Amino acid sequence: MNLKERLADPVFRRIGGIADAAGREVYVVGGYVRDIFLDRTSGDIDFVTVGSGIELAKAVAADLGKGAHLSVFATYGTAQVKYKGLELEFVGARRESYSQESRNPVVEDGTLSDDISRRDFTVNAMAISLNGSSFGDLVDNFGGVGDLEARLLRTPLDSDITFSDDPLRMMRAIRFATQLGFRIHQPTFEAIKRNASRMEIITKERINDELGKIMRSAKPSVGFLLLEMSGILPLIMPELCALKGVETKEGRGHKDNFRHTLQVLDNVAAKSEDEWLRWAALLHDIAKPATKRYDRALGWTFHNHNFIGEKMIPRMFRRMKMPLNEKMKYVAKLVGMHMRPQSVAESGVSDSGVRRMITDAGEDLEDLMTLAEADITSKNPEKVKRILSSFGELRVRIGQINEADNWRTWHNPINGNEIMDYFGIPGSPVLSELKNAVKEAIFDGRIPNEHDAAWAYLLEIAPSYGLALPGK
Repeated sequence: MNLKERLADPVFRRIGGIADAAGREVYVVGGYVRDIFLDRTSGDIDFVTVGSGIELAKAVAADLGKGAHLSVFATYGTAQVKYKGLELEFVGARRESYSQESRNPVVEDGTLSDDISRRDFTVNAMAISLNGSSFGDLVDNFGGVGDLEARLLRTPLDSDITFSDDPLRMMRAIRFATQLGFRIHQPTFEAIKRNASRMEIITKERINDELGKIMRSAKPSVGFLLLEMSGILPLIMPELCALKGVETKEGRGHKDNFRHTLQVLDNVAAKSEDEWLRWAALLHDIAKPATKRYDRALGWTFHNHNFIGEKMIPRMFRRMKMPLNEKMKYVAKLVGMHMRPQSVAESGVSDSGVRRMITDAGEDLEDLMTLAEADITSKNPEKVKRILSSFGELRVRIGQINEADNWRTWHNPINGNEIMDYFGIPGSPVLSELKNAVKEAIFDGRIPNEHDAAWAYLLEIAPSYGLALPGK
């Protein structure tokens, strides 16, 4: 490969010239070099210089002029220059040492060899010179090119030391394997298993960052399976590990809900890039271990696992320090509703059932349908065909009902203030009961979806809720 041709952007020659003028070595390193060999493009470029990375970044920003924006991170000895859509990161060559209690290293100035040897994997431990006399020369001290060709992830130095020093690298190995479709070198993976407990010193925020990247991969199940096999998953998501295994009683077993969950996750990933819909897929059966019961007549049951799972989501998100905003509410909602489409479809696609599902799902209806369809993982092709056919009928009926009246944005035509003003009563649970009775009557088609009809119905049923009509 002609690396000079792959460094065609003038910024590379320009940075090399600035370094030459200062008598400095400068290299492009890490993921950008790896991605050249993988024929991937990126606007994030890392540079290593022997000496101060901040000084070189300042010189580069000054040379590039008004279009360049410099940010200096003195605490970390790094600096960034944003220029024409590129993010150029500069750091001085370093060597590092670690303590057992922290992933934050003691950093000292070092050589290029020191710097690339401390990197996580051989495929990320390559550098390309930008200096004029050696422009385009590759430094590959650890066989990174060969490992790229073999699609292999291994550490440049002793894996136990690499992972004990910075345990987050274990999750990075799994994330890279998931994103790139690489395999982890077996001795490297054995070291991950030996050092899995070191993850306890990593902040949940850093763990979530890696989980998010795994979740956004084309086939996220690869990452979660590797996390489980490595022993990391029980430490960060024990609820997911509890889904593992098949219990048999009286000759009757249930499916492995962990494997089923990963299949559902991949099914959703094939249809949608939405990260939070993928989280809903991963967690849709999270309450099955808590609800598992054996019934001699029915076999294994997981009654109400959807509703209990919905209640588990906020607790999980809080413990994992994941967002507690609308994203969490969205995941919880889909977990709670994930069985509704199949229930409605198998009950004969009644108009009332469809209306209730549409209004409860609201703007998330299509995501709910995607999740429900992805949840069909039976190995019985006739069963799959039957269920998906009923889903097709359900989608048609959803369209027909929504066309007649947009139920996704439905609001009860009666509000609580109107009831309180008319009957002269304060707020109380009876208000919700009356509004719900009106809602059910509309959904069942017993009264039209309009205010006057709803109000007339409310006056008719009010006495049965203990309310006396004014003047009577």
